[in-house]
Parts: sequence; C-alpha cells; structure tokens
Amino acid sequence: MIDSPTILVIEDDSAVRTGIVDTLEYGGYRTLQAPDGHVGMEMALRSNYRLLLLDIVMPGPSGFEILAALKKARPGQAVIMLSARGEEQDRVKGLVGGADDYVVKPFSMKELLARVDAVLRRTHERSAPSANFSFDGVEIDLTENKIKFSNGTITELSDRESCLLRYLIEANGRILTRNEILRHVWNLDPDKIETRTIDMHMANLRAKLGSDLAPRLVTERGKGYRFTKATDT
Repeated sequence: MIDSPTILVIEDDSAVRTGIVDTLEYGGYRTLQAPDGHVGMEMALRSNYRLLLLDIVMPGPSGFEILAALKKARPGQAVIMLSARGEEQDRVKGLVGGADDYVVKPFSMKELLARVDAVLRRTHERSAPSANFSFDGVEIDLTENKIKFSNGTITELSDRESCLLRYLIEANGRILTRNEILRHVWNLDPDKIETRTIDMHMANLRAKLGSDLAPRLVTERGKGYRFTKATDT
C-alpha cells in the first residue's frame, strides 16, 4: 500500500546498490534506484519517496550537489549520505548541508537498516504528507476519504481511491506510469500481472471528482496519468 515507505537509492557501484536494494526490500521497504548523479538528480527532485540514500562520489553531479538542490526544492526531505570518505570535514559538510545521517563505507547491512529505521522514525512527523487538499473551492479530505464540494455535496471515496488520489496529487504534475501506480498503490508486480483495474479506478475517480476537478486528472496516451495543479491542460 502507499503507506509503506519508499526509499530512493542513488549509488553508482552496481554491486553495492543491488545489495542495499535487496536489503531494504527484505526489510519491507519499497525502493527506487539511480546508477549515477545525472539520473539521481532527476529522480531526487521528481520522484515520490520518504528517504534518500545518497552516495557522494559518482559520475555526474556529486552527492553534495544533489543534496544542495534537493534541500532547496524539498527542504523537509530525509537523507542519509553514503560514502567511503570518513574524513570529519565530509561528514560535517553533509550534515550541515541538511543530511539526517552519514554512513561510512564499508558498512554492514544490519547497521544500514538500523540507521534507516532510526531516521524514518525521527523524521516521520516532519515529512508526513498532508492528507487535505483544496482545489477551486473543493476540499479533499483523504483522512476521512471524502470530497466536499462548494455546494455542500459530499462524495465518499474508497480506501483504494483515496490512496490513488493522494499518490496522483503528491506527484506534483509528474506523469505516473501504469507500472508505477501498480507497484506503489496496489503493491503488485506489473511484470507478473495483466489488469484493467487502474482504468476502472481512474474512471470511477473522475466521476467522483465531478465536473469541477475531473479535468485535472489527465490521461497521457501511451504514457500514464497525472493530476494537474491547473485545469489548463
């Protein structure tokens, strides 16, 4: 389900990255991964995740550069720096730059999981996403699974519709592919299933959003879906 924390891993060493991802998934977390600073910068700024595990030295933008850009765009984002550098000045630079923790390689996977758990607990309240949104006078309350229209009408959402709508809104206009939605909202492996359930849920969600908000839920043919902040699509 969407409440399961997603962790983005940016690490250029494929063996290290695979080990980290396998450990995190064994620990019950969802994962996203990037193999270098170029892809990492894009994913760090645009993807949806609760915690970033960020290497420092890699092709493209460094971990410090990604951290600086991230803290401008998403100042509350939780970050753990990963580096073979153990010098005090590097640790201080990362922590002063906004990182929540700094892990020096080589590290045991048990230690990494403990650090991840600790940072997620510590930053849970800070990074908890809002469950209430307002568009064009329409109030969306995803805590109570309700849409409240300006004329006083209230529409009920199912738990799944509520999770889906939150995931769409929090993507900030980014196109979400069907595979991504299946993984993060339905907790399904898209490579092992063929389903039209997303289409049905999108149709139901548009109907419940009504004429005021339905135009914001856009289908990008051949790409996926996005929820726009403006009705001009």
